[in-house]
Amino acid sequence: MNAAIAPATVVVRRTIAASAEDLFDAWLDPEALAIWMRPGGIKKTTAKVDPRVGGRYEIVMQGDSTFPHTGEYRVIDRPKRLVFTWISNGTEQRESLVTVDFLRTGRQTEVVVTHEQLPQSQRTSHTNGWTSALEHLDEQYAG
Repeated sequence: MNAAIAPATVVVRRTIAASAEDLFDAWLDPEALAIWMRPGGIKKTTAKVDPRVGGRYEIVMQGDSTFPHTGEYRVIDRPKRLVFTWISNGTEQRESLVTVDFLRTGRQTEVVVTHEQLPQSQRTSHTNGWTSALEHLDEQYAG
């Protein structure tokens, strides 16, 4: 495969002073998602979740524009790993893959988001988006 057109992978990590169980659950609870999944200038988020393997979700972020995201859960291994597809305007409506690992480190949990199969042009925006989202997750669940 030509490296210039190879899909991009983004990895973002953040250690949060919360249990792996609480942080894992925050990804599958639509009310929790709506609070912390507000990267960048997003003012409001709504979420619908069917938290089972094969179940679908919809996350709609609203800032100056509306940004719908949809996908399907592939792996739900509480509280260790969550894998789901991710389709949005940022992926050019193509299916990409997000893996979230929850790694216990004492009383803290390292959350590692790996987003694969992204268009190269979206690498920076998704790095910034996941970084910002994990900052909000930290603010919501730390302590």
